[in-house]
Formats: sequence, structure tokens, C-alpha cells
Amino acid sequence: MSLGVITLHIHIPGCASLKEKRSRLKPLLARLHREFNISAAEIDYNDVWGSAVIACAVVSNDNGHTQRVLQKIPAWIERNWPDVAIIDDELEIM
Repeated sequence: MSLGVITLHIHIPGCASLKEKRSRLKPLLARLHREFNISAAEIDYNDVWGSAVIACAVVSNDNGHTQRVLQKIPAWIERNWPDVAIIDDELEIM
């Protein structure tokens, strides 16, 4: 069994409230789930308007598959969500 997690520190410019942040972050998390068949959630900076840390997790029977799926996520976000900037990412395979 292979468990992989990628954490992404993202910047969401122009957010003037937590409600606006949630309205921009929720569709991203749902789309990540649909696109990559992963679990995705906001895990930090919950009370900061313009920043968030999201985690994406994959469970698989192949380490290579887990790593390939997770490595595609930052580039996909940059390509499909131009209003979100990735500040940092960290990939961990267990």
C-alpha cells in the first residue's frame, strides 16, 4: 500500500473576506477531487483571507502511480486556475 500527500501553500489575491476565499477555494478542491480522484482539503490558514494550505492525498497499491498523480497537481493548478499562485509545495510518500 502506498499513501501520498502533497501540501500546497497557495496565495489567492484579491480576497476581501473569508466568505470570498471559501467561494474561490471550494470549486478548486472539488475539481481536484474529480480530476485526479484524490481527497483534497484546506488544512491551514483557515482565518487568513488571501492564503491557504491545502492537502491532497492518494492511496494506491503502487508508489509510482501515487507519485505521478501528486506531481501533476501543481502544474495543473497553475494551468487551470490562473488566479491562484502556488507559493510552496511538499510531497510525501509513505
